[in-house]
Amino acid sequence: MCRHEPACPTAHAADHDTAAALARHDAQGWVLLCNGVVLFDDTGELLPDGRVVAPHRPVPASAAA
Repeated sequence: MCRHEPACPTAHAADHDTAAALARHDAQGWVLLCNGVVLFDDTGELLPDGRVVAPHRPVPASAAA
């Protein structure tokens, strides 16, 4: 899917969320990356094969104590 040089990481690579944005809909809270991953504002993700990655925001130090 990616035509960039060097190519963006695949949807299953550990750094898949660093791929280039193809479409950005900030008002709706999502970004489509060129590897087919949809990133949501809450840090959740939808992979091209339909799998869902739950939101994974870091926990603030004050809440972890």
